[in-house]
Amino acid sequence: MPTPRAPYDLSGKAALITGAASGIGRATAVLLAGAGAAVHCADRDEPGLAETAGLVAEAGGSATVHPLDVTDRAALRAAVAAAGPLDITAAIAGIMHTSSVLETADEDLDRVLEINFKGVLRTCQEAARAMITAGRPGSIITMASGAVDAAQPGLLCYSAAKAAVVQLTKTLATEAGPHGIRVNAVAPGWIRTPMTGRHGPAVQEQTEAAMVRMSPLRRVGEPEDIAQAVLYLASDASSFMTGQILRPNGGVSMPW
Repeated sequence: MPTPRAPYDLSGKAALITGAASGIGRATAVLLAGAGAAVHCADRDEPGLAETAGLVAEAGGSATVHPLDVTDRAALRAAVAAAGPLDITAAIAGIMHTSSVLETADEDLDRVLEINFKGVLRTCQEAARAMITAGRPGSIITMASGAVDAAQPGLLCYSAAKAAVVQLTKTLATEAGPHGIRVNAVAPGWIRTPMTGRHGPAVQEQTEAAMVRMSPLRRVGEPEDIAQAVLYLASDASSFMTGQILRPNGGVSMPW
């Protein structure tokens, strides 16, 4: 009788991670590689990708880099093919935009939807098609946000795109499930990343203080906190989970 695989053992599996040049994507690449996966790191930030690959190597893992923009379907398709046969996909790439509803321009919304929703859609489509063609079960993980549970001033574009990702996740789960493909989302709370720190140290410190007060755990999140949730969804430990939204947010949001 074969020895059962440890629940978080990803040995022999290939994983594609978009947004892998920094933040949550980088932490995910390092963690999945540490669990045994051959990680394929995609991002438009080439120096950041190289740094991520170096961190993966330092941890004893294997990383292949794919400089690409998630608005480029052909590049995504090529990355999926290079990673094949593909077992895991984590669609993490995204941007942040802040503007009030009344000040939001058409081009603002279009740009955020193009990357944060359509980029995730393209990634999911290419990954699912490859898995189905290969006849392999797999796990697709999307990146939603705590912003889908609570309205915040200035986050119309971001929240709308992430809400669309939630519906994409649930719908694809119903369609890909019969092929043995699980599709789940992670909806982080406020996480300390280069994106959340884009307005400078003073604003970041003020925001972190507010998040600490809101959280029952009295701390802010780190990229590694979210990477752990992705690892769970990528692994056999979540083999009976699909169409679900995990909320690692320190208890800031507790939807009914």
